[in-house]
Amino acid sequence: MIDLRRLHVLRAVEHYGTVTAAARALHLTTSAASQQVRQLARELDVDLLEPQGRGVRLTPAARSLLMHADAIQARWELAELDLRADHSDPAGLLRVSGFPMAISVLLAPMAAHLRERHPRLAVRIREAGVPESFDLLFEGEIDLAIVEATPHNPPLSDARFDQQPLLDDPFDLVVPDTHRLAGLGKVDLAEAAREDWIAPVRDSPCRPHVLSACGAAGFTPDVVHQAMDWNVMAHLVAQGLGVALVPRLAHLTPHLPITRVRCTGDPHRKLLTCTRAGGHERPAVAAALGELREVAPTAVA
Repeated sequence: MIDLRRLHVLRAVEHYGTVTAAARALHLTTSAASQQVRQLARELDVDLLEPQGRGVRLTPAARSLLMHADAIQARWELAELDLRADHSDPAGLLRVSGFPMAISVLLAPMAAHLRERHPRLAVRIREAGVPESFDLLFEGEIDLAIVEATPHNPPLSDARFDQQPLLDDPFDLVVPDTHRLAGLGKVDLAEAAREDWIAPVRDSPCRPHVLSACGAAGFTPDVVHQAMDWNVMAHLVAQGLGVALVPRLAHLTPHLPITRVRCTGDPHRKLLTCTRAGGHERPAVAAALGELREVAPTAVA
């Protein structure tokens, strides 16, 4: 009989990339995590790790085993649901995460609606970036996340997670009120090709979307200023220091002398809901997903 705790260590090695990182996430020593994997290998009589440079990598046998492990984890989610859940009404604790804007305009209203409709359900919200949200889901620390689709996310085919589209968040061109493009109902981004640009910092998940939208319009933006916060960018625009692409979900500081102009070509980012495989069938998660589907269309109106 396979020890599922050892199987979870192997899953963590695959998820985090190294035994050391997996051990850290599981609050184990590196030697203890290695020992768990070695014991699992002995139980199965196969090699699960092999040397690669100064580290190790998973063997083909380990990757084959993990395909079954992901299915086991999904079935365990359903088993826990059958054993513990009250199917008549969502109850208990629901833990969710999202990046700041998703919390402000999506998760906060969702939590308020759930509190009114399901008083036996307690919602706990945690701010987390996209990579951290996937880690928290994998570790069982949260039940539901809103994430931005990026090239670095696990693929939609990843059996560990259930990722579903929630909404498309369009980008608007933000310019000073006195700018020559401010009076247009819609603008081709090529019209702003020679402007100074204000863009998200390099590690922001939104930066590739901005650069891609400009690239699709036929130019590379001259990024003069970089910021993490959309309102910081808005203040820079208000001072005439450049133009910026800002998602429509971003609620900018009111009364700034700036104008949001819609763009041709529909530049946008996609937001997804994500649960562990099988987790979306929990009544609490299903109720939360239902609320998010109601809130999302009005958020980008």
